[in-house]
Amino acid sequence: MSVWPTIALVALVTFAIKGVGPALLGDRPLPASFTRVVLLLAPALLAALVITNAAADGTRVQIGADTAGVAVAGVLLLRGVGVLPVVVIAAVATALLRLAGLP
Repeated sequence: MSVWPTIALVALVTFAIKGVGPALLGDRPLPASFTRVVLLLAPALLAALVITNAAADGTRVQIGADTAGVAVAGVLLLRGVGVLPVVVIAAVATALLRLAGLP
C-alpha cells in the first residue's frame, strides 16, 4: 500500500485547518489560544505520520532497525544536534543494525 494517499490527505487536512480561521474571521485577529493550537497541529500530524511509518510494516506493528534509527534521530534532536548530522548518524545506525540482522 502506498503512503502517498496518506501524505496527500494529511496535507489537505493541514491546509484546510490553517485556512478555516482566516476564512471565518476575515480581518479580525485570531484569539491567542486558537493561534497556539493551530501552530501545533502541523507538527503533531507530521509526528503521527513519522511514528506510524516507523513502527508499522503496512499490516502490523513492526519494530526494527528503521524504528531504532528514528529513535536515535529523536534523541539527537532533543540534545540539540544539527539536522544534517542527525540524518547521517541515524542512517548509519539503521544500516549497522540491518547488517547485524535486525529487520
